[in-house]
Amino acid sequence: MKRTVYLILFRGVGGKTQLPVQALRKELAEVGFENVATYINSGNAIVRSRLSRKLVIAKIAELCRKQFAFDKAIFAPTLAEWDDLIARNPFTKAAASAPITVHAALLESEPKTEDVERIRALAVKGEDLKVIKGVAYIHTPNGFGTCKMAEKFDKWIGVTNTARNWNTVLKLAELGRAAEK
Repeated sequence: MKRTVYLILFRGVGGKTQLPVQALRKELAEVGFENVATYINSGNAIVRSRLSRKLVIAKIAELCRKQFAFDKAIFAPTLAEWDDLIARNPFTKAAASAPITVHAALLESEPKTEDVERIRALAVKGEDLKVIKGVAYIHTPNGFGTCKMAEKFDKWIGVTNTARNWNTVLKLAELGRAAEK
């Protein structure tokens, strides 16, 4: 089986919940993952493996429970899936000129249309939310922290998710391509 690069996105890292990146990198390498990299202290790692996505997530979840008492959702898109996520961004102009105003949230499953509409109803001028193939793209031109839509997103979307700003999305793609070599 060929080696696949997975972008490991941990849900809910930040604030009180920390995953020490140096220790995480060391542990991931010790359990057999190749070309391990981490990006900033907010729950992002890159690994290369021959294992299936399901086994990669299971192995990392077990490691995180044992070593770091971390027991939250873990997403593991492949580099190819991540490139698709980037290509499908409906807010490309905004992402190019002000990448911190665009976020991509990976969704565990398809949210209900009424939940998406309820969130979208909070949007003020220029703000928007679009769900495309398991990803919620959120545009907050006035800032994520001041956006009512962004504030209610996690509670109201109704499915487990993890979000990254566009700068992080692009940086993870860059690290993923480096891990492929």
